Amino acid sequence: MSKKLTSRAEDYSKWYNELVVKADLAENSAVRGCMVIKPYGYAIWEKMQAELDKMFKETGHQNAYFPLFVPKSLFEAEEKNAEGFAKECAIVTHYRLQNDPDKPGKLRVDPEAKLEEELIVRPTSEAIIWNTYRGWIQSYRDLPLLINQWANVVRWEMRTRLFLRTAEFLWQEGHTAHATKQEAVTEAALMNNVYATFVENFMAIPVIQGLKTESERFAGAEETYCIEALMQDGKALQAGTSHFLGQNFAKAFDVKFANKEGKQDYVWATSWGVSTRLMGALIMTHSDDHGLVLPPSLAPNQVVIVPIYKSEEDLNAITEVANGILSDLRGKNITVKYDNRTTHRPGAKFAQHELQGVPLRIAIGARDLANGTVEIARRDTLTKEVTALDGITQKIEGLLKEIQEALFSKALDFRNSHITKVDNFDEFKEVLETKTGFISAHWDGTPETEDKIKELTKATIRCIPLESKEEIGVCVYTGNPSKRRVLFAKAY
Repeated sequence: MSKKLTSRAEDYSKWYNELVVKADLAENSAVRGCMVIKPYGYAIWEKMQAELDKMFKETGHQNAYFPLFVPKSLFEAEEKNAEGFAKECAIVTHYRLQNDPDKPGKLRVDPEAKLEEELIVRPTSEAIIWNTYRGWIQSYRDLPLLINQWANVVRWEMRTRLFLRTAEFLWQEGHTAHATKQEAVTEAALMNNVYATFVENFMAIPVIQGLKTESERFAGAEETYCIEALMQDGKALQAGTSHFLGQNFAKAFDVKFANKEGKQDYVWATSWGVSTRLMGALIMTHSDDHGLVLPPSLAPNQVVIVPIYKSEEDLNAITEVANGILSDLRGKNITVKYDNRTTHRPGAKFAQHELQGVPLRIAIGARDLANGTVEIARRDTLTKEVTALDGITQKIEGLLKEIQEALFSKALDFRNSHITKVDNFDEFKEVLETKTGFISAHWDGTPETEDKIKELTKATIRCIPLESKEEIGVCVYTGNPSKRRVLFAKAY
């Protein structure tokens, strides 16, 4: 298969799909709408998972695991949540197969093995978790309960795309219980900020923190916090959400506690999650027509060393030097690979590591050994420099930090240059069609106007920015009074 990618300018969607496959991140599976995450892609996800898990535990959360299956009666208990996910549910109705008497060698569902109650394959875990919490919480002494789960979920999507929208995906979901409303609201805001910190500091993606409108909230939530990012094609991507659930789930599952005064009260709840959709965000924010561009913080291999040699004697001499570099870099917790495969020429290795987004590539040849130098290539700028072997570890450390910061700065500049204020609907439509990006506009606060704008333009309100200040104006569509601007965009 040719390694050359379709250019982003020619067909952004095709470029993305090709890159995911050719960079060995993931591929479609035999199950419609489901993906196989390949080792290189999973290595990136593992790094994300490790950093997030550390941040969750630093904020007092513990990991647990809950069943994949949810009894239908439990799923129905919180009506808004059930209605919100109903169309995406996969359902288990039987528990056994048998030989098909009419088709030798084939199996059919055993009609005698019908479940007494149908099971929902979890699209989200609030129902099974809150039913469990009823037995865990009796007193204010049991609160707050701060639990996170790393799991897979199933949402039967009709239109799928690797990482961005699949029928099954990996994620984490936090579910917390609190004694007071304020504690729960603070928790929801805190975890949204944790997501923002992770995405900006490790993924090098700038985000806008905000609140979802009522029609865009998580089903069953009283408030949904979110982080919104902007991709290179000018479309927004919801990178994470955190929900204040009020007492809705506590009431649905009768989760009460005795407060300090000895009175019974319903607990206050939150839930929050990010998924393998972050992989899509990482790809679409930084990568180029040559392949992946990975921030050093999440690259499986931050550095790769490629020997260039003609003889076995040259290779042995280069390997001795490379091993010293390997040892020094690993001592600094830098992930490095020595690519001494004899099955590939140096040019093929360079192309592969460029395609897979390795931040730094070191080439060492016989002439370099004689001169006491190496050649370093940066993936983000596609530039090369010859540098002294002496002090190479400090040089690499500095470059990795520089690349991480440069990727964030580039993405931030792009994002900021693609936030456009408009004051009328003609401007709104023009920006959406010609410039794209976030559109900052007044909205009259009604779901009817929100729905009409979506119908006419396919743009949705991505969020009400947390940092937005009150600004008296008129709705961009209806001309009705408005108190602040919101951000619209076309989105994934």
